[in-house]
Amino acid sequence: MEKKLVIIPTYNEKENIEQIIRTVLALNGGFEVLVIDDGSPDGTADIVKSLIPDSGNRLHILERSGKQGLGTAYLLGFNWALEHDYDYVFEMDADFSHDPNDLLRLHKACAEDGADLAVGSRYCNGVSVVDWPIGRIIMSYFASAYVRTVLGMKVYDTTAGFVCYSRKVLETIKLDQVKMKGYGFQIEMKYTAWKLGFKVKEVPIIFTNRQKGTSKMSGGIFGEAFWGVIALRFRKFY
Repeated sequence: MEKKLVIIPTYNEKENIEQIIRTVLALNGGFEVLVIDDGSPDGTADIVKSLIPDSGNRLHILERSGKQGLGTAYLLGFNWALEHDYDYVFEMDADFSHDPNDLLRLHKACAEDGADLAVGSRYCNGVSVVDWPIGRIIMSYFASAYVRTVLGMKVYDTTAGFVCYSRKVLETIKLDQVKMKGYGFQIEMKYTAWKLGFKVKEVPIIFTNRQKGTSKMSGGIFGEAFWGVIALRFRKFY
């Protein structure tokens, strides 16, 4: 029986967390959820822990002190997933910007269609984003275009945070050597997998801006990604 783990990093997501967990656990296929909470002062972790007894051992939580970055949360989750023998590991936001039903399509891309890494893509079929300000759409779209140009990687949504990894990808990448910790982390993981010869497949999705809670996006992440991509271009891969 395949083991599938959905990693959801959280910081102040009390408005969304219970509903997103219940929705994922209700899907066909036996998905499990690992929440990694960075000391949310709004009680997000307490809500998660209250749901664990009724989850059938399919809900897990790791708590950290303070905001330590998106990339470090996922790296912690990846290592936890490998230690607990999961076959497929997913990244997903807590705020319903990613449709949980699309987890089934990402899984199919890897389990049935031969991909090693499946990307829920906003840009492989035009622009599929709902309720984002036009300035943010333009910034995100051209950020991915910049990455494709510099790195030569044929992925249209390089900054996507809705992803399915097969176990062998996470076992092969040296996770302790991943440099970028903000949203540049998403670029670095995809590029590393691609350079190591893994098959990357984009699955078109519709991305919807959050309706509850506040965005954690900050300007500093773009600087890290801009310079980090140039550094990636010259990195040696073995």
